[in-house]
Amino acid sequence: MTAGKGQSLVLLLIAVFGAMSLWFVSAAILPGMMAETPISPFNQAVLSSAVQLGFVVGALASAILGLADRYDPRRVLGVAAVLAGLANLALLISTPGSPPAIAARGLTGALLAGVYPVGMQIAVGWGERDRGFIVGSFVGALILGSAAPHLFALAGGTDWRPTVVIASLAAILGGLLAQLVGLGPHHAQATRFDPRAVVTAWTNRRVRLAYAGYFGHMWELYAMWAWVAVIAALSYGRHMPEDRAVAFAAVTAFISIAAGAVTSMIAGRRADRIGKASVALAAMAVSGICALLAALTFGGPVWLTFIVIVMWGASISPDSAQFSALVADNAPPHQAGSLMTLQTALGFALTFVTVQATPVLAEIWGWPALMALMALGPVFGIYAMARLRALA
Repeated sequence: MTAGKGQSLVLLLIAVFGAMSLWFVSAAILPGMMAETPISPFNQAVLSSAVQLGFVVGALASAILGLADRYDPRRVLGVAAVLAGLANLALLISTPGSPPAIAARGLTGALLAGVYPVGMQIAVGWGERDRGFIVGSFVGALILGSAAPHLFALAGGTDWRPTVVIASLAAILGGLLAQLVGLGPHHAQATRFDPRAVVTAWTNRRVRLAYAGYFGHMWELYAMWAWVAVIAALSYGRHMPEDRAVAFAAVTAFISIAAGAVTSMIAGRRADRIGKASVALAAMAVSGICALLAALTFGGPVWLTFIVIVMWGASISPDSAQFSALVADNAPPHQAGSLMTLQTALGFALTFVTVQATPVLAEIWGWPALMALMALGPVFGIYAMARLRALA
């Protein structure tokens, strides 16, 4: 018997949570790996940025091949999640920071391209009037999954291997649960990528501004998510022993990223009422201010740093879903899917650069300067959203 709407959405959100817990595994286990093996700042960054690059390749390949169109999207999501979990386990037999470990992270990212976009396609098939809330809830599950490795890391203590195993098992279980999800009455086949969308993305002013806002958002988002535990640990380390600082930094990272899950659901509701561009603009204004505050309070009282980082995490996520929705609202209907695929691919390609560059530049300029630099993304995004609202 096919599951109904409520049950299907709950199962889908659990499945996505489990699979996406693989995303920041390397960031969560980096302190433990470095305690065993020295890893250069460049390779530290590659362990995280390889996931971003792999996702870009996987998303474009999936769209060009039309996998979610040719096959049942639940099967695509399930197979991708299970294989991603197995790929993640390769970290257990690889030297930390080595080319095989980096390759395993890249493969994991490519396989997660079969989870995020495909899961979104399944989710939106279950609603029209409440689609904003559904999409917000989906993004919330994705965010919670992204935060989960920091929580898993606490279970392993100084040993990083349990985190790898727990995240892999969560992804495999998520892939199996996805097979119990039903397809909604508004489910539509995924469109294959249309190369002409590249031209439309530039010539359609509204779409171009939605892209610009998204790029500003992505400039900040994954650099913060990937390195927030490191930032917090270094800041806390000025006031407490290193082991306590690292443990509390993991808690801080989880809470800050997870806070964005709650605000994303709230933002989904608000966007349907006051406008997607307005919600995105407000979220970026707050997150940009928080990035600057995090730079100013770095190394300050632990309680103050904690509050600022949690506020930053809560405000950095709610606009994510709105940019895709803005593209869908303003794109030619026959190119909407391709334009959203291109938007996602370009955005994650940008995060490869920001995630990779962050620790390298921090070695030169210091972490406060890097956090201030992250605020440039929201500034650019706010300008784009203001221009887009003016066209309404």
